[in-house]
Amino acid sequence: MDKSYDIVIIGAGSVGLPAALELASQGQKVLVVESASAPGQVNNKKAIGGVRATHSDFGKISVCQRSIEIMSTWQDRYGDDIGWMSNGYSYPAYTPEDEKTLKDLMKIQLEFGLNIRWIGPDEYNDLVPGINMEGLRGSTYSPGDGSCSPLLLGSAYYFHALRAGVEFRFRETVLGFELSGDRVEKVITDKGSYPAGMVINAAGNNARAIGSMAGIDLPVFPDNHEAGITEPVGKFMGPMVVDMRKRPGSANFYFYQNNEGQVVFCITPDPPILGVDNRSTSEFLPLCSKRMLEVYPRLRHLKVRRTWRGQYPMTPDGFPIVGKAGLNLVNAVGMCGQGFMLGPGLAELLARICLDELTPDDPRMLASFDPQRDFSGMEAFK
Repeated sequence: MDKSYDIVIIGAGSVGLPAALELASQGQKVLVVESASAPGQVNNKKAIGGVRATHSDFGKISVCQRSIEIMSTWQDRYGDDIGWMSNGYSYPAYTPEDEKTLKDLMKIQLEFGLNIRWIGPDEYNDLVPGINMEGLRGSTYSPGDGSCSPLLLGSAYYFHALRAGVEFRFRETVLGFELSGDRVEKVITDKGSYPAGMVINAAGNNARAIGSMAGIDLPVFPDNHEAGITEPVGKFMGPMVVDMRKRPGSANFYFYQNNEGQVVFCITPDPPILGVDNRSTSEFLPLCSKRMLEVYPRLRHLKVRRTWRGQYPMTPDGFPIVGKAGLNLVNAVGMCGQGFMLGPGLAELLARICLDELTPDDPRMLASFDPQRDFSGMEAFK
């Protein structure tokens, strides 16, 4: 007879791991099915570690504010050092258009309770000493945002989930569902089948394929992003720096110094590089280095240790897809490269969906992530 579970989660990544711990902590019998050989082995370990509530809508701001609360107090609660720093996020403006965009968005962000303010060039230079001051008009600064190690946090979630009774099946691929009307009766894999009370699709790059097994077309399309990391040096800068300006080959780029003193950096390719391709390229480092030295010349003597490539499972509008499909399938997909920062807060929301315990604020949050929306908008800070 097949072993049954209250919850079967597909994917042991940035969303699946926190959801597993949260649901098991509330007494649920949880199984996580993952095709990789270990937890967090796809895009979770490739995240650069930034965690911000600096978004443009109520849903993402609210979820990430909760994620920040969880991560910033993790060591006190669980005893694990995950490398958390409240180093903040900044969006410097070098054009009048960017200044107006940032200040207009800041009005909305303040209405949603975000801790953010506008600072002038001199104050910004105090936070990021040596920043290029030519043409600098100022910057938004959200000091409550931060960063931590995706590797340490993913590992911590995994081991606490094990202690909470979560079962994991690695190197196991979901092949389909046994359906009864709008209900998923069993999750079928290449190694077995599992009756489930609820099923969470947290499959990242494979979200659309999993959705199709239930007859759902999820508009989630991965694209490729590269990142790099330098040697460690003494602390010399504060917040994450996000340069919104377009340059040939990139829509924007961002970098920060992590808790170990290494500068971590990434660009958003323009045009997007669609598909799943984990091979690093020879184009990335010259392209990104040129952008970094334009904004922050003092980085020129740092040595780059390595680069890597991962995916952003994108939706057309840059917002995740979170919500029920049918009676017992919950999709938590299309994180658009922000699964790491959304995961802890989203886990609590997913638990409330599965246990039918939504709070009065939850419908407003879920409206941002509605699977039935028309996807015609666009997240300003995607």
